[in-house]
Amino acid sequence: MGAKSSGDGETTEMSGDAARAAGASEPTEGSQDASLDTVEIVGTIKWFDAGKGFGFIVPDNGLADVLLHVTCLRRDGFQTAYEGARVVCEALNRPGGLQAFRILSMDESTARHPAQMPTSRTHVTVEPTSSMVRLEVKWFNRIKGFGFLSAGEGTPDVFVHMETLRRFGITELRPGQFVLVRYGEGPKGLMVAEIRPDGWGEAPSSH
Repeated sequence: MGAKSSGDGETTEMSGDAARAAGASEPTEGSQDASLDTVEIVGTIKWFDAGKGFGFIVPDNGLADVLLHVTCLRRDGFQTAYEGARVVCEALNRPGGLQAFRILSMDESTARHPAQMPTSRTHVTVEPTSSMVRLEVKWFNRIKGFGFLSAGEGTPDVFVHMETLRRFGITELRPGQFVLVRYGEGPKGLMVAEIRPDGWGEAPSSH
């Protein structure tokens, strides 16, 4: 069945979540399963990663987490799902666990939008020492909460924390994407202090 919600964070359960999402099939509107095995679920968005294309709903009734595919969201007119949003959906009981089939309603009044996320108490902030430069995303993992940016081959990687993204209203980063940043010296090397979308302002190329 799906990963149970725990206080340990999402890192330890991600491998199981990813395997479940990879093995799940996207139900079609006219599938026989939809008429036979659909159950109504009322719950809260646990997390949703548009880059990975899936997330999970925590049902109010204590059932295991419900897998939510991005295709299900967008078919019903939603672009994404914010953590904490209240949702009513129809779900199918698949061999791997419950999977959302149709979104009936979503209330974002309780959602935590990225820019409103509290700063982590364990997150280190740094003072920027660089000018605004354009860097490429080398690697980023939303579940682990960090990643690295690069100015090109032969240059040191620049560490970026998920909490820094949230402070500047950015939800995710994808490899190959360019962003504008100011960075400084962190405890383990260069670290992003400010981050903006590419094209936000005039910045010299890092290459």
